Amino acid sequence: MRIGIPTEIKTDEHRVAITPAGVAAFAARGHEVAIQSGAGVGSVFPDGAFEAAGAIVVEGADAVWERSDMILKVKEPLEPEFERMRRGQILFTYLHLAASAELTAGLLERRVVGIGYETVQLADGSLPLLAPMSEVAGRLSIQAGASSLECLVGGKGLLLPGVSGVRRGRVTILGAGVVGLNACVVGVGFGADVTILDIDPQRLGYVRDVVQGHVTTLMSNAANIEGAVASADLVVCSVLIPGARTPRLVTREHLKLMEPGSALVDVAVDQGGCAETSRPTTHRDPRYVEEGVIHYCVSNMPGAVPHTSTYALTNATMTYALEIADRGWRAAAERDPALAGGVNVVEGQVTHEAVADAHGLEWAPLDAISG
Repeated sequence: MRIGIPTEIKTDEHRVAITPAGVAAFAARGHEVAIQSGAGVGSVFPDGAFEAAGAIVVEGADAVWERSDMILKVKEPLEPEFERMRRGQILFTYLHLAASAELTAGLLERRVVGIGYETVQLADGSLPLLAPMSEVAGRLSIQAGASSLECLVGGKGLLLPGVSGVRRGRVTILGAGVVGLNACVVGVGFGADVTILDIDPQRLGYVRDVVQGHVTTLMSNAANIEGAVASADLVVCSVLIPGARTPRLVTREHLKLMEPGSALVDVAVDQGGCAETSRPTTHRDPRYVEEGVIHYCVSNMPGAVPHTSTYALTNATMTYALEIADRGWRAAAERDPALAGGVNVVEGQVTHEAVADAHGLEWAPLDAISG
């Protein structure tokens, strides 16, 4: 199979979809990898490293898309990339279709096979291709929140760990999944006063054990959310429903209860956001203020640490990418139910039920699509 790796064009996105070791793995199985010149520079992988591993370095995105049977990316395609897609081409990347009617329509119109990293799901409910970036984003969320509390960016001027004789900052984390757990670990490590909420008591018990009891755990319900948000200096939103739009748990009224200059980091903004006031921002312009609360809603947080993130991502994605290349997407999906869960659109039809529900579209089960 011919594999293509274009340069990411999302603002301030410096990750690349493959490492030189990944190129070598494809080459060892007889597949061709074409990578756009400069695609790996932001992750500290020069063109020469990819060439040495067996890749063909080509100039321009058009050349990559034209020659490739499967496109590997990091982030969802943007409008300039829509016209480069062709019918039957495999697109393997983060899609987050539930949050974007425009992207969903674009993929359906181009009749591509869209496989989303974020909906590849194992039998135990875990999301193996989302987990590494969730780990990075969870850890970054505390850094981003701590800096958002500084007065130079409009925050209340509070130091999260406090100092002798001065209270430490209060952090509320909504959701105890991979993002929430990692935010909790770093928040506790910072010395903050951390509270985490989730609907699963077993998960809350696990988080409590991981941080050796240095956290307050609460069941997630309307009353507890309101109280925990109102008392927080920093709120981290980390709720996820695979493939679906994130539920809005933090309302504008909740924010009015927070002290002016408090901060909110919405890690779930690429799935629509957990706060009523959330909207996507960029690393270049990451913050805005609503109801006196500093919002940090960067939709590609791991892009700030591309070297670490690229390694972590490709460690997870390569096994699935190699299966698709070796067997073709359909045979690979039939063989692996987890990968089948990642198939979001095929031949102009939505094959993921949560995506269809998000946009009021007809859902076509994957096994009902011929070809």
